Amino acid sequence: MQHKKRFFSPLIALGLLFPLCTMAATQQPDTTSHPDTHHLFTAGVASGLMGGLYDGFYAIDSLKTKGDFGLGAPDKLDGEIMVLNGKFYQTQSSGKTFEMPHSQDLVPFCMVNYFKPDRVISIPTPMNKTQLYACLDSLLPNVNGMYAIHIRGQFESLKTRAFPPVQEQPYPQLAGMLDRQHFFQFNHCKGDLIGYRLPAYMDNTNISGYHFHYLSDQKDAGGHIVDVTSGTITIEISQMNSYTIAVPNTPAFNHFDFKKDRQEDIKSVERGAK
Repeated sequence: MQHKKRFFSPLIALGLLFPLCTMAATQQPDTTSHPDTHHLFTAGVASGLMGGLYDGFYAIDSLKTKGDFGLGAPDKLDGEIMVLNGKFYQTQSSGKTFEMPHSQDLVPFCMVNYFKPDRVISIPTPMNKTQLYACLDSLLPNVNGMYAIHIRGQFESLKTRAFPPVQEQPYPQLAGMLDRQHFFQFNHCKGDLIGYRLPAYMDNTNISGYHFHYLSDQKDAGGHIVDVTSGTITIEISQMNSYTIAVPNTPAFNHFDFKKDRQEDIKSVERGAK
């Protein structure tokens, strides 16, 4: 079957896209509440992960008591972690994706929350990554707000990545491993984007801006989002109002240099290129 590409001029996109983003609510949000629904829990420190703190210290079974939605990195890397409906999935650097079988496994970095949407919006208009983020910006007016974002539906194309495992210390910095990333391309697929938009004041402890991981409908493909073109999607948004960070008590963490500015490294790792 051939799939025809659809093209939209910038003027049409500006004229049609944002009214859809702001007006196309399809259902009432779930009003049931968990005590921690609006709380973000993070194990580990993002700038530490960027600097080579890859050894796991926080157990998955403990993370399951903190949230049912989120993303992170596996012990000594080898891929990416996606948390959806309380289940933890790993996409390895080989591309193999599976539900993580051992709840006692440790992770070096992971952020989770109990996801209950405050808003649900249906978007039928195809968008590239830039347009999608602009659409989300129009839906998230508080620039200093913390948002968990679940995007489900069809995607015309997706590009994801996963880092390989590290083996010998001292571990390389994550930005120094960009040439070792494994990339995966998916076309005309269905699944979930699991992610957050966090404010600038959370940079270094977390990762500010947009950060998404992908998990396919079949739960057999995933990874960190590098590029995306959406099809028909549903966006669910949950705003949070507090956060907690659990830090490791290890010699590597206790002697890590957090004075170094790693913001450029974080940006490079997020976009998958220097």
